[in-house]
Amino acid sequence: MSQHDAGPSLGATATTSCGEVRGEVRDGVEHYWGIPYAAAPVGELRFALPHPAPAWEGVRDSTEPGPTAPQNPYTGAIARILPTVIIAGDGFLNLNIAAPAVRGPELLPVMVWFHGGSLQHGSNALVGYRGRSFARDGIVYVAVNYRLGAEGFSVLDGAPRNLGLADQMAALRWVQQEIASFGGDPQRVTVFGQSAGGNTVAALLAHPDASTLFSRAIIQSGPLTADPAKQAGKITQRMAKDLKIPATRDAFSRFSPDELLASQARVTAGSTPITGGLSFALAVDPVFVPVSPAAAFASGAGSGTPLLIGTTTDEARLWLVPSGLVMKLKALHLAVARRKVGISAAAVKLFQRNRPYSVMGEILGALATDKLLRVPMNQLADARLAGPAPTYVYEFAWESPVEHLRAAHAVELGFVFDDLLSPDSLGLAGSTAPQPLATEMHRAWVDFAVSGSPGWEAWNSQRPVKTFDGGTNPVIYAPRDEERVTLTP
Repeated sequence: MSQHDAGPSLGATATTSCGEVRGEVRDGVEHYWGIPYAAAPVGELRFALPHPAPAWEGVRDSTEPGPTAPQNPYTGAIARILPTVIIAGDGFLNLNIAAPAVRGPELLPVMVWFHGGSLQHGSNALVGYRGRSFARDGIVYVAVNYRLGAEGFSVLDGAPRNLGLADQMAALRWVQQEIASFGGDPQRVTVFGQSAGGNTVAALLAHPDASTLFSRAIIQSGPLTADPAKQAGKITQRMAKDLKIPATRDAFSRFSPDELLASQARVTAGSTPITGGLSFALAVDPVFVPVSPAAAFASGAGSGTPLLIGTTTDEARLWLVPSGLVMKLKALHLAVARRKVGISAAAVKLFQRNRPYSVMGEILGALATDKLLRVPMNQLADARLAGPAPTYVYEFAWESPVEHLRAAHAVELGFVFDDLLSPDSLGLAGSTAPQPLATEMHRAWVDFAVSGSPGWEAWNSQRPVKTFDGGTNPVIYAPRDEERVTLTP
């Protein structure tokens, strides 16, 4: 999988406080790859808070993607759809920048991307995250790598929690200090992320330091959750048992990243966000996540920051359909699942009545989508009505023909990045994805970063939801509201 376009390139240079970097110019866009924003988290810095990156002499070559955080590739059916790029090396706390090659004297808006991947997959080296389209449209785009899995989200005695989130905050501080050298305005920074990246954006938005790090936020299909440390640490405890060691920083540090990844694969085998099992999660802690983002938002946190937030219509199909699980789930599975998460029998009957031709697995997927993502999103938007900053809500509804995904989790990514021909997007949306939809959706994200408005009315008592369906892309008021109400605590 190539990370670059074919064609001639020219040199580009910029100066940071650590030294000078050399990038490349292709098709009017400056690309800088693999710039360290923190020191390599190895040796004494492993399972520690991020430290400043060391300075270098001469000009650092930044024309190739840098190392990626240690991770296992996706497995099973989902591996056919979601790509993995793994680049070896210790210096994986790095970021990529795409900026217009021709700039005027004024600094440009900045967008900082945090990838998804269940807090254990993903990187800024994926082709779909190059960000060329944002630079083309006058944005200085930044894509960040952060620690994943056991290295970034273990709950260990003797180690800080949420190290991957701490990395993201360090990257945002780097942006504040350095982005002007690349033409970006540190006073106009929009953070955006999808799935686990949306979850971390929610935590960042809820943090007391948010206003010093960014001015706008976009949450794409992101849970608004953080678990108590005991709950978040279950996967750490299981890995410790698997490795026959205590769940301490010293003990985990004696194992290589590859050894921890092997244990991680063993204890998470068969787990999915829909069917359950062990997974990594943000942990409530006094420093980075004082309370869960949802609770913080209910108390007014982040209310002064404009927010764009949304989901896809069929989030759960990513995990249920390609694997064939959707056809295996029966009434008993639905009954157990609904009791576990507090869904009433009346809600199940309503969802079934509204989907008369759906199998039981599809009903469970629709319930899970709403219970885990859409209902909390609506609660957040309602809570922010009393605050000074607007909230804009969207739903991605275009149906991908690939493996019957429809509007599944992550299908919108190629549209947001206006890069439907990237292999990442082709795997999710296929070769017939409509370019006009990508044009409109990408423009909304750019407009939000530039002006604070994506182009439709802000959330109000009528509950407007911009619906990207690939047709007229209408604003629908209070869509499926009866279903929402039955699932709202």
